[in-house]
Amino acid sequence: MRTVTFLLIDQMLATGTVLPLEMLRGAESRARVEGDSTPLRLITASLDGRPVSTRSGFSFTPDRALADVPDSDLVYIPAMWRNPRPALKRSGQLLQWLRRQAEAGAAISAVGTGVCFLAEAGLLDGKPATTHWHYFERFAADYPEVKLKRQYFITQADKLFCAASVNALADVTVYLIRQLYGPAVASHVERNFSHEIRRPFEEIAYSEGAVHLHPDEEIVQAQTWLKEHCSEEVRLSEVASHFDMSVRSFNRRFKLATGQTPLQYLQNVRVDMARELLQSSNLSVNEIAEKVGYQDMGHFTALFKKFLSTTPSEYRTTVRAKLFRVNT
Repeated sequence: MRTVTFLLIDQMLATGTVLPLEMLRGAESRARVEGDSTPLRLITASLDGRPVSTRSGFSFTPDRALADVPDSDLVYIPAMWRNPRPALKRSGQLLQWLRRQAEAGAAISAVGTGVCFLAEAGLLDGKPATTHWHYFERFAADYPEVKLKRQYFITQADKLFCAASVNALADVTVYLIRQLYGPAVASHVERNFSHEIRRPFEEIAYSEGAVHLHPDEEIVQAQTWLKEHCSEEVRLSEVASHFDMSVRSFNRRFKLATGQTPLQYLQNVRVDMARELLQSSNLSVNEIAEKVGYQDMGHFTALFKKFLSTTPSEYRTTVRAKLFRVNT
């Protein structure tokens, strides 16, 4: 079971909680269809366990008080309307709890001015962050040790995620769902919650040290090589030889470092490239298959459907549905 905690703070913006909560519920439901029955324990928590008022005027009743929340795998911090300073002054206990969760290895996502809670807790010192554009100047003055990235809507520093807007928070949540349940479930949620074309998280986020989160430098180089040559015919025996390893050793080290075999990693890279071409180009599906290294159209279609639970043609139709319409 994975525990996800949504922090409820007085005068918060409800969308920073409701949207990711519903997306995660959708992911959990789809994962069961895909054969993954691992449940999510979604918890809402306020400082004292009492209801909190939202900026929209209605109240949220939390599941429990913060002191009763177990260690979490993922934490969401909502945005505050305009000035977050009054809420920050009342949040000493919350800041301590955030530090403990970060030390225990939790991923923490904050949106808009909710990023100030991470900064106030000292978790962003020396790290990149972003926040709502209206609060840039005050944030920079209050937290000079934080590397404010004004031109980015998303930043990632290890397991700390900052989103400048609710739309960016949706992108972060799709990325986190992919980590929890894999690309097929993440794609299903993305297509159901957001039909428009969206660029991959890796292209829109400022990430610090998050490309290859493992210490095996030779496997990092192998990952880079596979990305650069993914459109070509790749023989893993030749790749292993290129890095002075036997095939057995290469497979073992790659799986140990990344959690995937080299073939699985290459397939992921190719499917991601195909997805981008389906979204942004007018190439035929056959041409896209060739561009990502597959001569057999049937094999490419089966692989794409295995990863994203839809065919390439169906995927293109879905993501372009909002871009084209016939004027009557």
